[in-house]
Amino acid sequence: MTAPFLRVLHAVRTLGYADAPSVAGRAQLPADEAEEHLLDLQARGWVAWSSFGGDGGWSLTEEGRRRGEALLAEELDAAGAGSAVTAAHAAFLAWNDRVAAACTAWQLAELGIASAPADLDEILAELRSAAAFLAGMEAALVRHLDRFGGYHRRFAAALDAAAGDPRWITATDRPSCHRVWFELHEDLVATLGLRR
Repeated sequence: MTAPFLRVLHAVRTLGYADAPSVAGRAQLPADEAEEHLLDLQARGWVAWSSFGGDGGWSLTEEGRRRGEALLAEELDAAGAGSAVTAAHAAFLAWNDRVAAACTAWQLAELGIASAPADLDEILAELRSAAAFLAGMEAALVRHLDRFGGYHRRFAAALDAAAGDPRWITATDRPSCHRVWFELHEDLVATLGLRR
């Protein structure tokens, strides 16, 4: 089990910039517990609070990134999960181009600048294939590190919502297919101490 304070620190990293309720949800902790950890992490200089136009959120500092990666490396070693996460990352990269292409095709169509019209049914079918892959990959990962749980559920929920509202494919204001996929990519990269 990933320690709660590390889950909070890691949630801030994978979300990029988020309010406390979003961090609590991502870390799978009660809101008050997540807020206590956020304040402790802020006191250590690992996370920072900022606001823009009335919208506020938490983000990682450079020190927080370094410390987070060191703690993740320790966790990875203690769990003996290095080879499993490395294999998952390699498999993920094979799918990443396909998911990125589907999401980009839909974004360009939404903006009206696509060179060819996007077929929503084809895009959803491609994302369903990615969801099936994700289910198997997640099942393999959570045998070693529980914090990898939930990506498939969130991706599948966004995909279901996208059938009625295609904004769920790429929207940045919700846990869309693209956003969940991006967060998983960041999770794998951070866990392995890689750069994109």
